[in-house]
Amino acid sequence: MKFFSGKISKFSKKFRNIAFFIVIALCINLICNRIAVFLNLPIYLDAVGTILISVVSGPVPGVIVGFLTNFINAVNDINNAYYGVINVIIAITAWYYSTINCYRTLPKAILTALPMALIAGTYSAFLTFCLNGFGYADEISTAAGTGFFAQNHLLDFSSSLFHELTVDLGDKLISVILVFFLMKLISARWKEELKFYDWKQKPLSEQEMKDAEQTIRAGSSLRSKVVHLIIIAMLFVAAITIGISYRLYERASYSEHITLGKGAATLISTIVDGDRVDEFIQFGEYAPGYRYTKQQLESIRTTNDNILYVYVYKIDPDGCHVVFDLDTPDTPGGKPGDLVEFDEAFVPYLNDLFEGKEIDPIESNESFGWLLTVYKPIRNSQGKTTAYACIDISMDEVTANEVSFFAKVLSLFLGFFIMIITIGITLSEFHLILPLNTMATSAHSFAYNNEEERKKTVNNFRSLDISTEDEIQNLYTAFSLTIEDTVRYIANVERTTSELNRMQNGLIMVLADMVESRDECTGDHVRKTAQYCRIILDQLKKNGWYTDQLSDAFIEDVVNSAPLHDVGKIKVSDTILNKPGKLTDEEFEIMKTHTTAGKEIIRQAMAMVSTDSGYLREAMNLAAYHHEKWNGKGYPNGLSGEEIPLSARVMAVADVFDALVSERSYKKPFSFEQACDIIKKDAGTHFDPKIAEAFLQVKDKARRIAEANLGTSLPSEYQIDEKA
Repeated sequence: MKFFSGKISKFSKKFRNIAFFIVIALCINLICNRIAVFLNLPIYLDAVGTILISVVSGPVPGVIVGFLTNFINAVNDINNAYYGVINVIIAITAWYYSTINCYRTLPKAILTALPMALIAGTYSAFLTFCLNGFGYADEISTAAGTGFFAQNHLLDFSSSLFHELTVDLGDKLISVILVFFLMKLISARWKEELKFYDWKQKPLSEQEMKDAEQTIRAGSSLRSKVVHLIIIAMLFVAAITIGISYRLYERASYSEHITLGKGAATLISTIVDGDRVDEFIQFGEYAPGYRYTKQQLESIRTTNDNILYVYVYKIDPDGCHVVFDLDTPDTPGGKPGDLVEFDEAFVPYLNDLFEGKEIDPIESNESFGWLLTVYKPIRNSQGKTTAYACIDISMDEVTANEVSFFAKVLSLFLGFFIMIITIGITLSEFHLILPLNTMATSAHSFAYNNEEERKKTVNNFRSLDISTEDEIQNLYTAFSLTIEDTVRYIANVERTTSELNRMQNGLIMVLADMVESRDECTGDHVRKTAQYCRIILDQLKKNGWYTDQLSDAFIEDVVNSAPLHDVGKIKVSDTILNKPGKLTDEEFEIMKTHTTAGKEIIRQAMAMVSTDSGYLREAMNLAAYHHEKWNGKGYPNGLSGEEIPLSARVMAVADVFDALVSERSYKKPFSFEQACDIIKKDAGTHFDPKIAEAFLQVKDKARRIAEANLGTSLPSEYQIDEKA
């Protein structure tokens, strides 16, 4: 107990030190950045602490500091949050170069500034370009944190890229130089103390870690599976989140433009006098009130840059008669009375326009660009529509805004994504991969040459001290106990062949009992089914049926391997095995996999046996095909008749009969007579008719086997135990 308390205290102190170092690194980032801003320097200096902690402590503290730095800076300017991914990438880059000893000398440290600047500058330029709608506005992005270049209105991506690379190169050069000298202030003992190692076992040396990494394995590594799982999960969440967010923003932006157009058109409809439309058309600017009305329309257009065209038309069958049409810098307006042909986009709405009805906003992309047109009826004093107030809203900004929004969301996600991946990989390394690889390495190096070597093997495995406090620790504990038991009993391996066979059969029975006990069946199931198989096989031989297969060796192989017929259930969830009711179709499909799983388990066992084993061959037949039916409607392969191995056809009768007369959590037992009637009834469909007949011929023996642990109550209905 004192040992564990001391170990917990030691690790708690270590994590407190690292947490304190994270705070210091954050402060270094923020203070250096504020100094750069105050002195109006053309650099950021917001990654000094990030690089320092990444080099000293590792990638996890580094990405945390990098990510948090930009989010703290976002309090003053939200745009800083979108550039957080750059600091996260810088953290990983700095850590990588530290692993190849690039920070031991100043020249090597300076060289690391180049790739950092290239990564940060390129990403920053591209992101800034997107955030500003494919170009710069009146100022360089505030991510720079300075005003030095803010007055240079860079207009294209190449200029932006050049600017960002120039700034980042200077920034990273100064940053790595500062980091190099700050590291001189940290003693070797503290550098080791501040290393981020979340050991869940005895700490390993570098060589031991390399040995663990080189553990022999088949197929893809567990690390790659964990990484792929995290990436797939994150991408799935990101795709849904970003997609929904983008769609909602798109709708909101479109809705905002419609609201703007409707508001402006409604205002115009109240300004233009509907009783004087014909007068305005006839006399134009000479008509009383025309110029004043036009001035009001001009003021409406200038209220929003997205209002591109403002005009008033009288709609007649011969076309649109201009009442007002304001000039723009690029397009002169029409004169009062001019006739304008109908645009193709308006053809479906002409009847409503002729009748003076209000129409929905119309989106078009023709000679005047991508426009949203809003028409609002202008009515005279009698309520009759005499003209339409028309607003053309430019939609070009929508695309730029959507790209900017998408870039913001994606950039936020990337920073978070990289941070989670880094943390996930590192923690999985210490909590999962290293413990498993260490156990595998230790197991691979086991020596059983003599008693002294065996004791040394046990002590070495104990010294791993794996304490993940989860299934890995359970596995380690179980593995340790197994090793100790194996070593304890290894001397008995050289006993007589008969003793070995008895021990083998006993272990198989224990394994079968363990598998059966998972779905709350009694341990008697595997013993009784084996006994039923024996009396059936003996009767078949007595009747002279299937004599070409029914040798004494075959019968012994089938009886001895019978307990393994449900070994595949070890791959089925306890939730399904122990469900107190009928399985759903989906659950039943999962349950059915225990046949193929059992076949594979035994096939793997056969692969480890150098000689052909009839015992294992029949065990595989039993596990794989005991749910096949004589009429071909069973599973997993739908075999029929004598395509089904004889041993599996015998087990089908034994297994179903025992399931019928046994009590389960979801049913009561059938009576012996009912069970026999069902066997007789299903002969020729479910069961081989000869085997069913042989069973019924020895049903008195079967009764004695069944009644050894048989309840007295009867079931309410006929239900084959598909779990058996």
